[in-house]
This record gives sequence, C-alpha cells and structure tokens, in this order.
Amino acid sequence: MKRDATESEQTTDSHSQSHAAEFTKVLNGRKQPIRGLWVRNGRFYAQLTFEDGNTGEKKTRRVALVDKAGSSVQTVAQAVEEMNRLKVRRSENDLPVLSRTPKFNDYVKAYLEFIKSGDGTKKPRTIQKEEYALNGWLKHMGGVHLDKIRRVHINAYIAKRLEAGASPRTVNLDVVILRNVLNRAIDDEWIKRLPTENLRPLKCSTPKRDLFTSEDLERLCTAAMDEKQDGSPVTKNWLQFCDYIRLLAYCGAREQEALALRWQDVDLERQQLTIGASGDTKNQTGRTVDFNPKLRAHLLEMFKRRAPDSHWLFPSPQRGIKDIHAQSFRESLKLVRAHAKMDSKAFHDLRHHFISYCVMSGIDYMTIAEWVGHRDGGILIGKVYGHLADSHKKQQAQRVKFGPVGIKTEF
Repeated sequence: MKRDATESEQTTDSHSQSHAAEFTKVLNGRKQPIRGLWVRNGRFYAQLTFEDGNTGEKKTRRVALVDKAGSSVQTVAQAVEEMNRLKVRRSENDLPVLSRTPKFNDYVKAYLEFIKSGDGTKKPRTIQKEEYALNGWLKHMGGVHLDKIRRVHINAYIAKRLEAGASPRTVNLDVVILRNVLNRAIDDEWIKRLPTENLRPLKCSTPKRDLFTSEDLERLCTAAMDEKQDGSPVTKNWLQFCDYIRLLAYCGAREQEALALRWQDVDLERQQLTIGASGDTKNQTGRTVDFNPKLRAHLLEMFKRRAPDSHWLFPSPQRGIKDIHAQSFRESLKLVRAHAKMDSKAFHDLRHHFISYCVMSGIDYMTIAEWVGHRDGGILIGKVYGHLADSHKKQQAQRVKFGPVGIKTEF
C-alpha cells in the first residue's frame, strides 16, 4: 500500500477547470509581482520547492491555496497569508502531501485487501465488521481524495447515521473504523493529520444489564434436558450444550475462546485453565484462570466423559476422521431459550455472570481482570460492576446485629 515515490504535478481540485488557461503572476498594490504566488482561472497557487521524503530530490510544485476550512482563498491578502503558512510548515517539515492522493474508495479497497492478507493482526469477525462499516463511509464520501476529507464530511455522516436510528455507540465505532483507515494513510504518507483530530465521541449510556443468576443457569440446563411434546429432545446435543454454558459461567471465557479449548489447556494438578494458549483470543494474548470450586468440579466431570478420539473439550459431532472442535452452539441456544422462555439471554451474559459473582464474592478487580483478559488492571470492571459490590455490601450490612451474642468479654 506504499505510495509511488514518483509525484505528478499537483492538482488538488477534483473539479478543476480546463488546463488551457496559463499561470500568471500575482501583482501587489504597486503592480509588482509577488514572489512565488500565481493565479489561474481565478484560483491562487503558491510555488514551493521542497525535498521529496522518499527520494531526497528537490522538487518544485504549484500548490492550490485553501483556507483552514478547505475552501479556495478569495483575495490576494488571503493568498499571501496561506502561502506564508505553507512556508512555515515547510520549515517545520510539516508540508501536506503535494501529489495527487488516492480517492477514499480506492484506498479502502487496498486497505481491506491488506487486512485480509492474513497477517493475523485482525480476526475474521473484526474484518467483517470493519468492511460493513466502511461500506457506509464509501457511499457517503467514496469519491473524495484522502487529503480532501474534512470534518464536515465526517459530521454529516454522523448526523445521517443518527437520523437513521443508529445508536451513539454504533456511530462511535463507525468513526473508530474510519480512523483505522486514515491512520494507515498516515503511515503510507498520503496524509499528515487525521481529520478526526479532537473529535469527541458521542455520549452513550450502557444499559444496565440484569444479573444472570445461578438460577437462570440451572433453568437453561433443565430446559435443554427437557423433551418436547412429541417426545424428541429440545436439542440433540443437550449434554454438550450444558457443559458449554456451565464452563462459560464458571470461567468467564468468551464464546469462541471456549470452543477452542483443548484438554492440554486444563491443568488438573495446578488447578488452572489456560484460555487462548495459541493466541486465539480477542487481544491475541493467552491467560490463566485459577480453578474455583465450581470450575474444578465441572472440569473433572467433563474429563470423565471426554471423547477418547478428540483433544478438544467440545469436539464437533460431525468431525468424522478429522479432529475439529464444535463451531457454534447458537442454534441450540435459540431452541433452549424458546423452550425456557428466556429469549433475552445470550452467551455473553454467562461471561457477565462470572464477573458479577467474582465481584460480589469480594475478589479484587485486578485479579478478575486477569482472569477475563482485560488489560486495564480492572478499571472497566470497576466502572461496570462496581454497583454490584456496593449493593452486596449494603445487603451484608443488614445482617449486622447488635443484640446479645452470648459471648462473655473480659476487660
């Protein structure tokens, strides 16, 4: 994606007029030519000599002069001011790119090809989300050159998305994905600065998540084991499904992380479970979860029933001669939820179940963060789950009694 070092004559106006008109010198009030300042078709240009950052060659370009808002300057005084501003930026090695930059749609295409090339930094689901979000940006400003993207384009798209009913959080993610592309453009030396600089994210409130209780977990498992009216099971893989949701609830693993667990990740002697040993986690870093009593008992029970021909905790029922893990339990979850009348529950609620009960058990936030793979030392957990700790302490305070306790104290 590195830009070609050979530069062509600068033409920054995508709607430029005919090249038949010639450049003429701009004169000051005394009818004397202003050094380095030219005009063509009513548009002002500064002639600058600079050193190409790639080749080290000295080059001369005429640069169309625009104001801070990106509009063409209208007067000689404005042109002189903007030309002097460019000269200052040249002395600070902060000149804008003086060659024609790619259009946003062409660059996005190259960006997506790059992240899909298999360098491993982005997971397939992340790439899919970025591609979906970028399609919206392409429809909005696909024909704009990279160096011509302005805050006005971004603000207009934000307003359009909000008007269409997108949540503030979703719109913030759209901006983050756009910033990913433009940061790559900076690395490729197509632009100098982000047009999103100092753009504040929209305020959004995370809806309070109801606590997924131990009773909810048992209710799901009971529903999975039930039979429908015709005598058939609610889901054929009910035992594996129950093993799966219990494991999520007892260790806080994410959906895909749990599916990728192998028996070699279970250390019964050290009482530890390693999640993401191969780096296949959200942040490409493995972590260790120390056994709690529920996790230990559950893994021991699963170990007794493990498939002898597979090294996965959740082997695929359709694996045949290949040893592959189950791809998803989402279809089973839909069936079980409908049967249990618990339509609002999702696999991620089980991760919240683990974190919530850890908080209410008095485990420090840093330890919980290490178990669930947060890199912030527990800050997020404190923000999201701190109210649980407060509520739990208030409940415990009601158990304090000041009546006779039957203990004789001597002084």
